[in-house]
Amino acid sequence: MSKSNLPPTQFELEISDDLKTEEMTLSMGPQHPSTHGVLQVILKTDGEIIKSAEPVIGYLHRCFEKHAENVTYHQVIPYTDRLDYIASMNNNLGYAIGLERMMNLEVNERAEYLRVIVAELNRIASHLIALGTYGLDIGAFTPFLYVFRDRELILDLFEELCGARLLYNYIWVGGVAYDAPQGWIDKVKEFTDYFEPKIKEYNDILTFNKIFIERTANVGVIPPEVGINYGVSGPSLRGSGVNFDLRKDAPYSIYDRFDFDVCIGKGEMGTVGDTWDRYWVRVAEMFESVKIIRQACDAIPEGDAKETVPRNIKVPPGDYYMATETPRGELGYYIISDGGKNPNRVKVRSPAYSNLSVLPAIAPGVMIADLVAIIGSLDIVLGEIDR
Repeated sequence: MSKSNLPPTQFELEISDDLKTEEMTLSMGPQHPSTHGVLQVILKTDGEIIKSAEPVIGYLHRCFEKHAENVTYHQVIPYTDRLDYIASMNNNLGYAIGLERMMNLEVNERAEYLRVIVAELNRIASHLIALGTYGLDIGAFTPFLYVFRDRELILDLFEELCGARLLYNYIWVGGVAYDAPQGWIDKVKEFTDYFEPKIKEYNDILTFNKIFIERTANVGVIPPEVGINYGVSGPSLRGSGVNFDLRKDAPYSIYDRFDFDVCIGKGEMGTVGDTWDRYWVRVAEMFESVKIIRQACDAIPEGDAKETVPRNIKVPPGDYYMATETPRGELGYYIISDGGKNPNRVKVRSPAYSNLSVLPAIAPGVMIADLVAIIGSLDIVLGEIDR
């Protein structure tokens, strides 16, 4: 009888019992640097393989919706800044347009152009943070320095415009808080000329880096139907090849006057809808934002940007849902008025919240290291998720 046919010894049986695996529960966060904020994810794993992932939120609750019921319509605007604090201009814009439509208020043309310029500058600034922090998630430190170098230039422009670098309170109902100072539009044009070639630098050091591609391609694929069913929007949905952008499909402000393309994932490095595609859409969108900004700067008319800002806001009784395309997707404000000086209700549809909801559907079967890449590719902001 050969040794391979011999029955196992008692010692071998004991080793076999010791090596049996069992499901393990791990808590990732809320202090984990790669959860992009105070997010906790309860993981059930079989070794390094994730069997389930449950996001746990609520660590950064802003009380926004309850605050909105107790302040005037104007006073709500600074609270919108603090939802997605990486893209405060975009937050201001959706709320202001919603009220203007409820009031049938026409906005000054110059103010409309300024709004588009600052919203697209903020989109670039937000995507730069998404790129830099995503590089850190994967293990690349240098891109983080590059993107923050260029984001500072945008913040310099915002500081000159409204005195703030993060929370702006700039886009008001009926217009904007301040007109652009002398020479500011020219500085914006100079920035676009400087910035566009820099996107190639990001591609050279990160986008087409072999290690980065291996860590992100074919990982965390969101099939189009899954993304739609979970309410995913913005670059996270367009990365799955879904051509949907509210600036094109439900135009607001003056976006219908500008020529720009909707960027979608095409699976160039792996599978359509993987983490690389979601990252790539944000890179491509920065090119499109530059195109919009240049067109707006060239066409901006003279005038008083505060001309149509009402001293007091009187909203007729009724309700309205206003959705805009922020850097993270469809940000919606459902505003209910009872005719008083305060909103009766302001409900927020958070794109980051909906995008995060798809995580349990795409996480099973990946390794723990891949989960870091997946969460980063969704580009969440917990201030907006917890509201």
